[in-house]
Amino acid sequence: MSLRKKKAASVIEYAIIILLVINIIVSGVAIAYISGVSSSISELSTKVDTLSDTVSTNFKSISSDLSSIAEQIGGITGVVINLTKPPAPGAAFKEKEIKIGLVEPLTGGYAVFGTEAADAAKLIVEDINSKGGIHNLKGARLTLVIEDSKSTVDGAKLAAQRLVSVEHVPIIVGAYISRHTGGMLEVTEPERVIVVTDALVDYLTEKGNYIFRVCPKNSAHAITNVNFIYEMLKRSGIDPSTVKLAIINEDSIFGKMGALAAQERATLLGMHVVDHIEYPYDITDMTGIVSRLMQEKIDIVICHPYFQDALLFARTVHDLGWKPMFIAGQGACGFADPESIKAGGEYVNYITQTYSYDNSKIAKYNQWFVSEFEKRYGKKPTEAGGIISYSLWTIKEVLELYGKMFPEDEKLDPDHLRQAFLSIDITSGPAADLYPTGRIKFNEIGENQYGGAVVVQVIDGKPYLVWPPAGAQREAVFPRPDWTPTG
Repeated sequence: MSLRKKKAASVIEYAIIILLVINIIVSGVAIAYISGVSSSISELSTKVDTLSDTVSTNFKSISSDLSSIAEQIGGITGVVINLTKPPAPGAAFKEKEIKIGLVEPLTGGYAVFGTEAADAAKLIVEDINSKGGIHNLKGARLTLVIEDSKSTVDGAKLAAQRLVSVEHVPIIVGAYISRHTGGMLEVTEPERVIVVTDALVDYLTEKGNYIFRVCPKNSAHAITNVNFIYEMLKRSGIDPSTVKLAIINEDSIFGKMGALAAQERATLLGMHVVDHIEYPYDITDMTGIVSRLMQEKIDIVICHPYFQDALLFARTVHDLGWKPMFIAGQGACGFADPESIKAGGEYVNYITQTYSYDNSKIAKYNQWFVSEFEKRYGKKPTEAGGIISYSLWTIKEVLELYGKMFPEDEKLDPDHLRQAFLSIDITSGPAADLYPTGRIKFNEIGENQYGGAVVVQVIDGKPYLVWPPAGAQREAVFPRPDWTPTG
């Protein structure tokens, strides 16, 4: 301790002692008064006067010392206050940029999805950075690093490997196709790299500790779809238990699980599933399948396709002249997106499809995003772009929370990052505006507890949100106006 600090301490101690002595004397005076000892009062009074003079002289002598050390004491007090005050968010953070990896099918059979996802990612990252980056991490900017999965499992794994080992990204978004995402997790999990998936198969979030899903899972699509069919039958005055249902699906794990969830939901609601047909995802002829459904006099077909198979089914139904009561797609692929409508034409009219994103949702940021995306890319964003948009904004909010939760971290820690994901609860702002249900909160396995899909129907060549009713653009056309009852 310096001489000046010692002097300051001694002066303060001396002042305290003097005050204690005065207190004792005054107390003695009070006691003497109560006891009625008047002579003692006179004697003590004289002593108090004498001591008061001494104290006055001493305080005058130290007043200049107190003044000289006031600034120093104030400085010391400030240090103490700063030591007890929590550090500011991201106080120790040293990174100027945070890399976000994006793995999508940019070439190959699924490029239609991956291209839109990449376009949306570029737009959203640009917007986040234009708004100041991650405020609670000293304004760190997001840097998007895009890799092509080439529409294969091996391609997704190689893309993830490069992002992990070369780019050292802490977070990867992707890879749209469920089996591709599963392969990617083999690379990311051992390295504790967070994956925010835009794939739908339910079990993906059970394959590791560092995977999260904002979009509604596959079974949520199936439940939404069957609930929609059930309610539309009741509204139309048709007993759901009297209708013949058939479920068809492509044979990947995506199609299998979606079909199973639809069958379970239909059975629970007392609906009758007459047939379940599974076909190769790369099927080129559906004549046999449609003929079989016609022979069974199926009323409603629940179809869980990808893209080309959806268009093939719709075209075959048209070519064979079959007019069922309804065709309801689920799983966010085919039928009602702009590319399917463009390719399918009149074949897809009145067919519905479930989606993880609603570009018609009336919310401030969603409306901005749709307008800006259309201005930049010449079309409205749909499933792939929508999922990426709210997934990236969720990541942004998680990083903001990270800065508050772990202000002493100099760089992102994967386990702390995981804790931030598990702690987030988004009910407002861009992510909530973009998300169908308006809320994002993860459970212990990384699944959004408030996931929900919407139903879009093609009516006169245009897509309209028809379910849920609260956000519907118009009433669904149900049954199909060209339906020919088989009796």
